[in-house]
Amino acid sequence: MNVAEAPEPELLRDPESYARLLQRVREAVLAGVPGPRPPRSVVSASWDRSLAARVDPDEGEAPFVYDADMLAALREAHPLAPVLPILRQMLVSIADDAEHVMIVTDADGLILWREGETGQLLRGDRVGLTEGTRWSEAAIGTNAMGTALATGEPVQIYSAEHLVRRYHTWTCAAAPVRDPETGALLGSIDVSGPLRTVHPAMLSLVTATAQLAEGQLRAQLAVRDERLRRVNMPHLEALRGQPGALLSAGGRVLAAQSCLLPSTVDVRRGGGTVALPDGRLATVEPLPEGYLLRLASGGTGGRRSRLRLEYLSDGAHSTTVDGREVPLTLRHAEILTLLALHPNGLSAERLALQLYGETGNPVTVRAEIHRLRSQLGASVVQTRPYRLAADVDADFVRAREALRTGSPSDVLRVFRGPLLPESEAPAIREERETLTAQVRQVALNSADSAVLWSFWETACGVDDFAVLDALLETLPAADPRRAAVTAHRARLA
Repeated sequence: MNVAEAPEPELLRDPESYARLLQRVREAVLAGVPGPRPPRSVVSASWDRSLAARVDPDEGEAPFVYDADMLAALREAHPLAPVLPILRQMLVSIADDAEHVMIVTDADGLILWREGETGQLLRGDRVGLTEGTRWSEAAIGTNAMGTALATGEPVQIYSAEHLVRRYHTWTCAAAPVRDPETGALLGSIDVSGPLRTVHPAMLSLVTATAQLAEGQLRAQLAVRDERLRRVNMPHLEALRGQPGALLSAGGRVLAAQSCLLPSTVDVRRGGGTVALPDGRLATVEPLPEGYLLRLASGGTGGRRSRLRLEYLSDGAHSTTVDGREVPLTLRHAEILTLLALHPNGLSAERLALQLYGETGNPVTVRAEIHRLRSQLGASVVQTRPYRLAADVDADFVRAREALRTGSPSDVLRVFRGPLLPESEAPAIREERETLTAQVRQVALNSADSAVLWSFWETACGVDDFAVLDALLETLPAADPRRAAVTAHRARLA
């Protein structure tokens, strides 16, 4: 866990003057005019995300989401509940002395717990800094809790670095906490208070406390793992030396015999047949607190996976691994597209630039890659740099090749629509527009009614007057398709 970019030393020398400087910086940025200096990069990126989420810089207010009764149930079930005593031990007395409050949120920025001196709690009540309110960037703009969750890194936000004006008298430091089993964000730990009490050690203290909480969670996980092994080992022994393993509820391999396995297996709820990253098939049987994995006979260890990407379409995109369709988000499809277009691989920084533009954050990319690898397998998406290690069959790559070496009919057999039409990623948009323009020109130059008709049937050509006119020139008078083209052109005109 890296400590994020800290405020400048002048904050500590003269906090009030520094706050006035930040106010002028914020006003200049919001007005779109040059300011006395640029905001810190972590703050600038957060402002961009917050404004894109339509947070009102002048009238924004943290939304109240849950009342006390509903909050009690959420607290009881939350994974951070067991480490609350250690958080109190580390932070509450320090927060009291510094006139701050300690806050713990969930992964969506919902404040679950808040503790501190009564006067500061009442002060927090007046600005919605209370249990049951949501402090994600999308809900209330730049703040330490929401920004730590958005970036996955510790951060301190001071005075007018908060996007919303009502929080300019506050300073806050927060660090994210992750699940030691899955790496997923569980929430954030925050210390907030009046700007006059800012201290240089607060960010380091919150970061160390988050790391301590994660260590406590890892220790608790190790205890659960050992108990699960002890209880379920008879199931593994019953395989009598046949290859198999005990898995945790999340699919981590806790014990294995007569086989080599990845550290985690993608298990479906209830068990069933799963494909391992190297192509072997296994059967997963549910146990009271985990799974028993049996390796199928006749595996194909060492064989490269086959990754098929069908992303040229007017409708939904399709991704299959070894013939098994895997439902992916648009963002994951975008990542696979870029990796397929760059077979030598991309760094997190290059991927962030191509996915998000200048505001891209490598931390966000790393989190997406982690989730993608858990779905497809570590042997499909590899790291350092990020690259595809499977045999890739991508329709957009085949379309590129057909444009170089094939006939117009070959091109239109592959091209069935625009590349990921809903994507706004800069590199995907550029590739989509370039590919579509090239295919359009091939169709127009062909003077072939079959090729032109194929292009017209896609979303790219349906309303293109040049394509319609070319079709009317090439279709025979008796061809019934002429009537459809003529009628459509008349409606457009």
